[in-house]
Parts: sequence; C-alpha cells; structure tokens
Amino acid sequence: MQPSGNLPRVSVATHENRRMQADWRAIFGPVLTTAMALMAIGVDSHVMALPNPAPLFICIVALAGSLSGLVSGVISAAIAVAGSALFFLNHRSAPGYGTADLVRLAMLALTAIGTAGMTGLVRKRMVDAFAWERRHHATAERLSAALDEVDIGIVLLDSDTRAEFINRAFRHYFSLPDEKADSKPPFIALMYHGRDTGAFELAEEELSAFIARRIEMMRSGDSTPINIKLADGQVLRFSCTALPDGGRMLSYTPVTDLIRHTDDPAKAELYLSMRSGADRTPIGHLSAAE
Repeated sequence: MQPSGNLPRVSVATHENRRMQADWRAIFGPVLTTAMALMAIGVDSHVMALPNPAPLFICIVALAGSLSGLVSGVISAAIAVAGSALFFLNHRSAPGYGTADLVRLAMLALTAIGTAGMTGLVRKRMVDAFAWERRHHATAERLSAALDEVDIGIVLLDSDTRAEFINRAFRHYFSLPDEKADSKPPFIALMYHGRDTGAFELAEEELSAFIARRIEMMRSGDSTPINIKLADGQVLRFSCTALPDGGRMLSYTPVTDLIRHTDDPAKAELYLSMRSGADRTPIGHLSAAE
C-alpha cells in the first residue's frame, strides 16, 4: 500500500515542475526586454549616446515567441515599443517626438508584432508536430507489444522489401536472432536464413524453387495463402497483404492442429477448407466423421 500512497505525490511534483518550467519560459522574454530597455535608457542618458536599440528588441521578441509562444512574444513586443518610445524621448534638443521618431516607432511596432506572430505560429506548429509524433510513437509501441503477444508470425516490409517489424512469433518459428531481426533485413535474407538453418521441411533441391516462388508472390502482392511445413513438424499458413504505401504485411498462422497425421498430404488444402468451421462442429459429429 505504501507505493500507491506515493503515486499522487510524484504526479503532483511532476506537474509542479512542468508548471514552473512553463512559467519561466513565459516571463523570460518580457523580463529580458524590460531589462534591455532600462539598460539602454540608463546608459544613453548618463554614460554615452547609444544607437537605436530596435534590432536588439526584435531579436528578443523572436526569442520570446520561440520559447513560450504568441502571448509572450506580443507582451515583449509591447514592452519593446514602450521602451523605444522612452529612449527616443530625450534624443532631441527639446523633449518630445519628431516625425522621424514616430515613423521609427510605428515601424518597430509593426515589425515586433509581426515577429511575435510568426515565431509564435512556428512554435505552435512545432509543438503540435512533436505532440503528434509522441502519440504516434506511443501507439506504435503499444501495437508492437500487442503483436508480440500473438502466436501468428507477423512481418512488415517497406516498399524496398526490407523488414521494418518482425514479431516474436516469427523469430521463434524460424530461430531468427534479435540482432538480425532488428537490423531490418530484406525479405530475401529472411528466406535464406530459413534455408540455412534448415527451418523448411523440403528437400535441398526444392528449396531454390520454393524461395523464388515465395519472393515472386511477395513482390506481386499475391494474397493466395499457402502452407509452409517446418522441419519441427509445425505447419504455417502464409499470407501476403499489399499495403497502400507499397509495403507488404506477411502473416504466418499456425495451422498444425488442423492438419491431422492420418490425412493424405496431397489433400491438405481440401482438408483445411473442410475444417474451416471445425471450432463450431460438435465433438460427437466430428468423431462420427472420423
């Protein structure tokens, strides 16, 4: 019960840290703009004459928008305009503003607001893209974990016939090491691995033709299911599904229990079609049929 009691504390602490980080980003731009404006006014009034600080303000507005978004950028832009107005106030022989000062303030306001809008929009799109990518990655992780739990071998090939995903069942059926499975091998390499490890219950002189036929079926997207007998006695029903992006999904369904040892191997396909509803056939009727 102790760990359960700690979960809310961890959650609250994590939320608090994220809120503090968000607050820091939100106030960084306005605080920096204010500091630069006061510094420029102070140095210009008491130390030495300074040039127009507008370019520096624009850079700070862009930084604020990229860090925290549109609101922080607009606030920084407003502070920049106000600071520039105070900066220009004492730049004439008599206090006040000339036409040139007003034009520069108007240009600064338009540029600063435009910069805040553009950087805020770019940041929003980037944040949305990252959020979508995280959700997509999480969904892919859950799907991969689910496919690793089924007893059907699954291989996903890209448009270049390289394996992007190989589940645990396929690796088990064909004794495929994780290092090789995770290296995104091409489909032909998977076929040759099965041949080299003696996974198929075929004579050596038949393997080349078998592999060539399988590769041709995969490339053409032929969805006709075929049975593959393994050397350990298991039988897998292979099926190829063409995907919209040009890739392929290969499935290897175990059907060993559907093929009985007393059946004529030459009629395996017939027996499989007859037994497609075996799960719904009463046991008594099944025994009478035998």
